Amino acid sequence: QVQVVESGGGLVQAGGSLRLSCAASGGTNMRILTMAWYRQFPGKEREFVAQIDWADPNPTYATSVKGRFTMSRDGTKNAVDLRMNRLSPEDTGVYYCGAVFLGANTYWGQGTQVTVSS
Repeated sequence: QVQVVESGGGLVQAGGSLRLSCAASGGTNMRILTMAWYRQFPGKEREFVAQIDWADPNPTYATSVKGRFTMSRDGTKNAVDLRMNRLSPEDTGVYYCGAVFLGANTYWGQGTQVTVSS
């Protein structure tokens, strides 16, 4: 069973930065295709933040975070980072990491809370 774990969330003041990390484990003999970050605000649907494919080093970002967030991958460890800069209170939410493996469903982590204070 694949386990996805996010870390690095916390409290930061507006304008500050935070780095989230995510690792997928337990994928023995499984080829990872994509890892992605989504976030969820209270009472809202989970929304796309960024993703990166193992076949392409260039990540894709939601318009709302483009230019402020940077996603990177560590292909040897099935892991990704999300570096968030110039954070706003509007970025406050639970950030989820997902991993897609070849021939398997997407696996999601439990999420990590990011809170940006005014």
